[in-house]
Amino acid sequence: MIYTAQQTQNMVITGGPGMGKTSIITHLTSQGYHCIPEVGRMIIIEQMRTQGNKLPWVDPLAFAMEMLGQATADYHKLGHDQTRGFTFFDRGIPDIMGYLSICGIATPPVLEEACHSLPYFNKVFITPPWKEIYVNDTERKQSFSEAIDTYEAMKQVYSNLGYTLIEIPKLSIVERVQFIISALQ
Repeated sequence: MIYTAQQTQNMVITGGPGMGKTSIITHLTSQGYHCIPEVGRMIIIEQMRTQGNKLPWVDPLAFAMEMLGQATADYHKLGHDQTRGFTFFDRGIPDIMGYLSICGIATPPVLEEACHSLPYFNKVFITPPWKEIYVNDTERKQSFSEAIDTYEAMKQVYSNLGYTLIEIPKLSIVERVQFIISALQ
């Protein structure tokens, strides 16, 4: 595949829940990098606020389709601005495919198409399972075992789509960000 300038600047950070992705994204943002927050968490917050049913524990497919709509919009919002530098995504569109596989739900054709037509840079950063930092919260209800299953699903999905996974070491947030930036130079 030949990548456009936009695609070579779109970096994904994936992995299981509670493994430090959002903390890494927050630190990258504080360092001046353009970052796209995780859409799933935002959808859960909004659905809970409005008493909606597009929640992973109520209607997983509706939740996935809502994530796809927002993730696709976020991807397209970037346009073709080649001057912005790297954009880091807290999860990419293929994460939705991984989520559905965990739920035992077949990938809808529209999601399959999005995974192929909206590619990210071919190197994807993945946070490994790390029990010492894992915590639950209002939006994150998975057990640590389910977080490991999510990590494995993301590894499988991104590998199947042809991406090269780079595991982020279990270090401080500052060191993890330094590792990512160094890997891109």
